[in-house]
Amino acid sequence: MSNVPSFDELLDSAQHQALHLEMRDHYGVDEEADTVGAWRDSGVVPAVDSAFWKPWVELVQRTVARGVAVRRARVVSEPVTEYIRFEHAITGANLYAGEQVRWLPRARASHLMLPGNDFWLIDDRVIRFNIFSGDGKAVEPQASWDTGVIKQSTDAFETVWKLGIDHEQYAL
Repeated sequence: MSNVPSFDELLDSAQHQALHLEMRDHYGVDEEADTVGAWRDSGVVPAVDSAFWKPWVELVQRTVARGVAVRRARVVSEPVTEYIRFEHAITGANLYAGEQVRWLPRARASHLMLPGNDFWLIDDRVIRFNIFSGDGKAVEPQASWDTGVIKQSTDAFETVWKLGIDHEQYAL
């Protein structure tokens, strides 16, 4: 697993679909620290045209404009953590950009065979595994073009998606 594409490279190369599976209850990504802190203190989420969101919104919008389906599924423990409450609060920007988002309570995922790491999967041809340390900090990602790994990950995502609850119906 080498030559890991960036998110821009991945989404700009997508022709049919981009699938994202998230399975952690906490992320400690440095770029989000100030935004999470501001939300914690005030309940305010960044606007879709803010410095926090603008690059992502533009990337997803140009991806969706090409006819690519961008789907994000989140497997979460309940009751949810503070971080998941934050993610839920900011998901409006993901939807605004053109993503579809579903949530699956972890208790409903016990029978599923899920990969060990979050991932982005592009057109059944490349997968980028997002690797995190125990405290939620992003570490070196991995990529694979292995058709077996891609098939297993696609199947896992589609099962989570099928069982998941649309964002609009998932109440905390």
